[in-house]
Amino acid sequence: MRTLIHPTAIIEPGASLGEGIKIGPFCTVGRDVVLEDGVELVSHAAIEGRTRLGAGAKIFPFCTIGLAPQDLKYKGEDTATRIGPRTQIREHASIHRGTVTGTGVTVIGADCLLMATVHVGHDCIIEDGVVIANNVALGGHVEVGARAIIGGNAAVLQFARVGAGAMVGGLTGVTRDVIPYARVFGTRAQLLGLNLIGLQRRGLEKPQLHAVNRAYNFLFNGPGVFAERVAELTETNADPYVGQILDFIAAPSKHGILTNVAGEEE
Repeated sequence: MRTLIHPTAIIEPGASLGEGIKIGPFCTVGRDVVLEDGVELVSHAAIEGRTRLGAGAKIFPFCTIGLAPQDLKYKGEDTATRIGPRTQIREHASIHRGTVTGTGVTVIGADCLLMATVHVGHDCIIEDGVVIANNVALGGHVEVGARAIIGGNAAVLQFARVGAGAMVGGLTGVTRDVIPYARVFGTRAQLLGLNLIGLQRRGLEKPQLHAVNRAYNFLFNGPGVFAERVAELTETNADPYVGQILDFIAAPSKHGILTNVAGEEE
């Protein structure tokens, strides 16, 4: 594996480079950066701070990764950024390092695709296989579960959570937590139902799809108080996918669970 570094690139002493690295024109790599085997910086990328790029990650022109967060409380503390293997970060994306008031690290998992001009704020945690389309903004401390999809020009409020396998439509504003496998859309996000195609791609057969869909309809369209429906379903549920939804609902939340169904008043 041959390493190729363009003569206009600036690699600070102390940076750690694996094998088969490609660093294109006018890239800058800071002294505390780790580039694992096969990482490619196409051109004009700035990688700073205590940042690690996983094997085979590819960073496109004009991306900034690991720079100081947009947080007035940040005073230069030693925090970090981690990008997983084979993840692609497209043009003009910005990913900021963590803060000591958060987890101290911003994390993007393996096999993710972040399209052009995506912004990932400090202390975000994005799990494996996530796709984030153009112009999406994630506030600080946002969590996005594995294989979720966020459509173009969406925005997610700081500390909000988007569950695994969820699908957030373009131009959607997410101000509350989106349960796993949900579909949401709207200027202020509303539930449209389950991401059934995504569940099918995970290997669910029709009987299990029907079971998950029945649980969803009971939770969000059933009679009575939401908390009581959650408690009742928790006692009777035996499906692992429904269990993921219930565990997500039970986890700590800054903003509460999105329960507003499209067509209903919030």
